Amino acid sequence: MQIDSVNEPLIAIRVSQYPVDKKCEFLLLGRSNVGKSSFINTLIERKNFARTSAKPGKTQTLNFYLVNDNFYLVDVPGYGFASVSKEQQKKFGNMIEDYIKTRENLCHVFLLVDYRHKPTEDDILMYNYLKYYNLNVTIVATKYDKVTKNGRVKQDKIIKNTLDLKEDENFIPWSTLTKKGRSEVLDIISKYLNEEVLD
Repeated sequence: MQIDSVNEPLIAIRVSQYPVDKKCEFLLLGRSNVGKSSFINTLIERKNFARTSAKPGKTQTLNFYLVNDNFYLVDVPGYGFASVSKEQQKKFGNMIEDYIKTRENLCHVFLLVDYRHKPTEDDILMYNYLKYYNLNVTIVATKYDKVTKNGRVKQDKIIKNTLDLKEDENFIPWSTLTKKGRSEVLDIISKYLNEEVLD
C-alpha cells in the first residue's frame, strides 16, 4: 500500500465528535512512552506528523488521522505512568472504553508494547480487555532494533508467554529506525480495506 495523503487529525473527546463517514478505523493502543507517535510517522512516512514527545502523556484526546481518504488511524491517550492526575487517567480510560464499546467501524487494534521489556500489568490487562470484546488484535513490539540479535529469541518468548499469545495470533516486531514491521502492518490494513470493497 502506498500512502498518498494524510489529513491533520480530527480531535474528539466524546462519541458525538467522532467522524461520521463510517470508514474503517484502526485503533492504536499502548502505554505512554511506547512510541505510538513514532509508529504513526513511520507507517505514513511523514516526519513529525504525529508529534513525538520525551514527556509521557502528551496525547490527551482521541486523534483520528484520515489516510488516503480511505481509512482512519485512531491514536488515543497512552496508559500506564503518564504524568497526569488519577482523575485525568480515569477520564482517558473512559474515553477509550466509550470508543471500544460503541465503534462499529473499528476494524482492528494494534496494541504496542516495548520489545525491550516484559509486558507490564497494564499491557496484560489491556490485551485481555480487548480479547474480552472479541476484537481483532495485533501485538506490535516497538524498539526492536534496541535489542541485540542474540537477545531477540528470548524477548519473543517473554512477550508471547506473558500475553499468552496463541500460535495464530499476530505478533509484529517493529523498528522505526529500519521500518521493520511496516509492510506487515500495512498488509493487515489492506486486508480489511479489500474485504470492505468486496462487501
